[in-house]
Amino acid sequence: MSDGEAKGVKLETWLLVGFLTAMLLSTTVIVLTSANKTTVYSAYVTDEDTVIQYQQISSMRNDLGDGGMDYVIANTMSTPMLVNDWREPHRTMLIIAAPEKPFDNSEAQAIHEFVTEKGGKVIIAANSTNAQTVADEFDVKYFDAPVVDPNRFYDVTDSNGVIQPDDSRKLWTVAGVNKVWDNQLEQKPYCTSDDLSDSDRYDDCALPVLFHRPTAMQVLDFDNEDRNVKILAHASGSSFIASENMDANDPDNAKPGGNNSGLIIRMDYPGIETIDQVKGIKEGEVDVTGSIVFISDHSVFANHLWDIADAEVTGKVQCDKGFEGRPCWSSTLSSSDGTPTEWNGNEDYFVTLIRDMMEHENDDISTVITSENSNFYIVFDESRHVTSAMSSPFTEAMGAIVMLTSDTMLKWLIVLNLMALLSIAIMVVPEKENWRHVFDLTRFRERPNKVDPNLYLKRVREAMMAKVRQFNDLTRDEMARKTPGEVQSMVKDPRLIELLYSQQRSYSNEELRQLLQQIRRWGK
Repeated sequence: MSDGEAKGVKLETWLLVGFLTAMLLSTTVIVLTSANKTTVYSAYVTDEDTVIQYQQISSMRNDLGDGGMDYVIANTMSTPMLVNDWREPHRTMLIIAAPEKPFDNSEAQAIHEFVTEKGGKVIIAANSTNAQTVADEFDVKYFDAPVVDPNRFYDVTDSNGVIQPDDSRKLWTVAGVNKVWDNQLEQKPYCTSDDLSDSDRYDDCALPVLFHRPTAMQVLDFDNEDRNVKILAHASGSSFIASENMDANDPDNAKPGGNNSGLIIRMDYPGIETIDQVKGIKEGEVDVTGSIVFISDHSVFANHLWDIADAEVTGKVQCDKGFEGRPCWSSTLSSSDGTPTEWNGNEDYFVTLIRDMMEHENDDISTVITSENSNFYIVFDESRHVTSAMSSPFTEAMGAIVMLTSDTMLKWLIVLNLMALLSIAIMVVPEKENWRHVFDLTRFRERPNKVDPNLYLKRVREAMMAKVRQFNDLTRDEMARKTPGEVQSMVKDPRLIELLYSQQRSYSNEELRQLLQQIRRWGK
């Protein structure tokens, strides 16, 4: 076996070792950083233990998808930067619940464009400043501490039905879907099940909503004429931000009040032009409304607050001590027929809110589209959650691939192609002759073989003859048949003729370098 072949095999081995080492290190780092971290607030985790399962949002996904509202359910596991590439963005809602990783500026700008330029719909539920980068794009501020409201909290019981100590961070509120009452203290009409099925009726009524430990939000700019801003839910005037402790008299615990105590904020951007199916079953230009809702607590979507059955199992009750069996919100919510204003889980409110944000009531779009929920899409953002140690490497790798395409077939095609290319790169090393003029990356440790000084003159003569042949457009055989006299008549330069045919003349290295320069200039 030659030296070149031996070195080629050695290089293949190093490539293989390097590839396997890189794969092992990257997988180990990802596993270590995500070890002992359980994924919560995911729409797709359904096999965790009971306590963790109550902290997922799988009930919400089930109620909105097949067998519930029949929206088309999907997820994104890489980044929200892709939102503007989705089909029918004005009929698509992105739901971001409990972001455990902050958004970067590019992602926040993409979400802003999705809402304000594409007519997309977004709901962001967070009780920390991980959502602040997105909120900045919409002039909203998140307070990074829980709200304490001694006037609006609900009770929780243990597994034996014993009421636990008061926790005034577990808030309730009363919220409209698309309406803000001038007087927050007045009694609002309660949305019955019949009201929730009719947009003309649920626009004028409200529902109770329970929070686990919300923070507060503030709208910084109400003067933007391109949008409609509605603070759908507030904490009460006696609430405060528990920045330091639970003491209402501590001066470091700010008392937000009014606009600073928002719990649910809705922003609508009307008049966005896009293309959709119009009456007559043809494509046409329509006006749509981009919408985004900020919620100050991610737990509003969690199974233990979404579904009334899970709420009862986990001990949520409808009133605190002092309302004598009446719901806590009796003073702010009333029904016209005297029936109880019961909380049936957060499902009623948010399902109605999502329906109202979508384009179901858009008269410009064909009823063939608006009458069927299956023509609308809800995408859960899974990219902000910490995944398990076993699934994290796969998730991170697929997330990088999704940056290239969101098409399922193309994802797997890219994966297979990458594996094939890596295999080829490892197994095949190009074999090239080691000429001086070849820059071969696979031979970067080798130096070109030195030319014998005794062959310098011969190589210069060969270079001159090759240039004469090429300049006169002759084949090698035709050049070989030329007589010395014919060659001299083609060259004409006495010094170069002497180089070709003088056998007695010797040249120094410096003279040969000068002749090479003369050969380069010859024929020009």
